[in-house]
Amino acid sequence: MKLLRQDMGQAVVSLSPIFEGDVATQNLVAEGDAALLRVTAVTFRDGARNKPHRHSTDQVLVVTHGRGIVATDDIELRVGPGDLVLVPAGERHWHGAAPGEEFTHLSLLTPGEMTIED
Repeated sequence: MKLLRQDMGQAVVSLSPIFEGDVATQNLVAEGDAALLRVTAVTFRDGARNKPHRHSTDQVLVVTHGRGIVATDDIELRVGPGDLVLVPAGERHWHGAAPGEEFTHLSLLTPGEMTIED
């Protein structure tokens, strides 16, 4: 058993090509910690988001701070603390901070592939 704490002060600026704008991440459960689960705290500063993408596995987003948007080509959800969003495997989507807001969510994924789309 291991106690893990989300701490925005421990997050590091992400240079991943999936992100647009100022984004910081904190790996809470990374490869090597658990065989079948990854948990990452992702903080999007005002105006930041990720590019549309798909995962080969289901993804759960748990909002812990601020206000954000999780969207597909057809649906746009406005989310806040306590909200959970299930993104089915293969669904094209993006997520990021609502205008004028900062937004943090936990991303829960099992091992798989991600495809960035324009």
